[in-house]
Amino acid sequence: MAIECLVLGAGQEVGKSCVVVTFGGGKRVMFDCGMHMGHHDNRRYPDFDRLLADGAADYTAAISCVVITHFHLDHIGALPYFTEVCGYHGPVYMTYPTKALAPLMLEDYRKVMVDHRGEEEQYSYEDILRCMRKVIPLDLKQTIQVDKDLSIRAYYAGHVLGAAMIYAKVGDAAIVYTGDYNMTPDRHLGAAQIDRLKLDLLITESTYAKTVRDSKHAREREFLKAVHKCVSGGGKVLIPAFALGRAQELCILLDDYWERMNLKIPIYFSAGLTIQANMYYKMLIGWTSQKIKNSYTVHNPFDFKHVCHFERSFINNPGPCVLFATPGMISGGFSLEVFKKWAPSEKNLVTLPGYCVAGTIGHKLMSGKPTRIDIDKDTHIDVRCQIHQLSFSPHTDSKGIMDLTEFLSPSHVILVHGEKPQMAFLKERIESELGMQCCYPANNETVSIPTSQNLKINATEKFIVSFCMDETENDPQKQNLNFGGDMPQGCRTEGVAEGVLLMEKSKTPKILREDELLHSLGMETHFVHFEPLHPSSIEVKHTGESAVQQSSLEHLDCE
Repeated sequence: MAIECLVLGAGQEVGKSCVVVTFGGGKRVMFDCGMHMGHHDNRRYPDFDRLLADGAADYTAAISCVVITHFHLDHIGALPYFTEVCGYHGPVYMTYPTKALAPLMLEDYRKVMVDHRGEEEQYSYEDILRCMRKVIPLDLKQTIQVDKDLSIRAYYAGHVLGAAMIYAKVGDAAIVYTGDYNMTPDRHLGAAQIDRLKLDLLITESTYAKTVRDSKHAREREFLKAVHKCVSGGGKVLIPAFALGRAQELCILLDDYWERMNLKIPIYFSAGLTIQANMYYKMLIGWTSQKIKNSYTVHNPFDFKHVCHFERSFINNPGPCVLFATPGMISGGFSLEVFKKWAPSEKNLVTLPGYCVAGTIGHKLMSGKPTRIDIDKDTHIDVRCQIHQLSFSPHTDSKGIMDLTEFLSPSHVILVHGEKPQMAFLKERIESELGMQCCYPANNETVSIPTSQNLKINATEKFIVSFCMDETENDPQKQNLNFGGDMPQGCRTEGVAEGVLLMEKSKTPKILREDELLHSLGMETHFVHFEPLHPSSIEVKHTGESAVQQSSLEHLDCE
């Protein structure tokens, strides 16, 4: 038996996460259904037609279910297209917070692409609502029986509110697909948590496959110092961030700093979307960090004292300010509009708090300090502002990936959601340091993973007691002990005992002592007696068919 993994997205890249896993028996699970933020053509979505390559009539027949790990667009952005345009009508699973917040993210992106960029609409707002009605919500550590063979279970992943790692099992074959996760807690979310599981395969993100981060407190100090220096000099700070996740983390940090420093400079959110998001954060407080839960009874940390709504007319206002604007990679929308206005001034600062996908303006800014950026053939931006890059990314780093992999100890590892050179480095580490087979397939490649099959075997009481011969060989009472499934007191729990494995059709295999075999088969023991010419006699014991065939012999003469 083998597990087949078809990587439809996030293979040797970050973007449009989508991995389709086929278990023995034809069970097929699609993990995530994302879009690529750096593409605006047919490369933005996974190549779903590959699901029909084996002759399936439609997408609903092709897969058993879809499981979404969290609400970021590179993990969920293609879902309404897959369900409402491509016609998949099977079960879709995600956690309660993801189901609540995903429509906000999807509609915000749709409006940016269609209303502001004039792109052709891929799916409508009504499509988003119809898609969400198909979703079956998951709770943490809740085992869902998709059908009689396939079960899934969600574990806390950190990263963003509601993010989950997914455990899936069919028969004896079991895997974990991590989605995005964080192995260290931050100000508003806890660290990823998962049980120790017996796995054939771990499919893990590898965004920071080669990075080991320094102290979180040191990064926070550096960030606050850069922001304070800019606003003290009369400059404006642009923080491109998605409205859900890093925005809340950094707002907690800045709100606390503004309070301690008694600063009166305004901090703005650019979108009403964030007001909605904060409402959900307040409602879903149980998914946040323990520190947030503990303080919630006294003060809701998402009620920001120094943060207020930003109007479009404020862009040209004089004086310093801090602005959170979406989207986070400056791939379009309001963050791009503000960047065009503020980038030419040396007093201003753009600080990039997270990972930016190749092809976005954020990625170009992180790759060096360009003096000019070409948006298109007619639009150019002079970049004289300061550029500050500091990782507040909610992804785990290289150490976290290694720690999780070692903890779960799977037979095989597949790396996704990362850049190829860094993935190659991490693969070598996993294989050399942990002794596990590892690969990082490209998009549209299939990897076959062999699985071990467990065989349940009963054991007779006499065979089990044979472990205890040191204790029982001189004690007839213990040799005949009936212990009803519990080991006798003093019995060895480790060791070697020889026995016979009996496998009969339509019966559970069992292991027994050699002297129990014939009785178990309903046969009698037969003996052949040899009478040599010399006085001494030899007795030979035979069992099985050969003994039956020779049992009619009474005497043999030996020369």
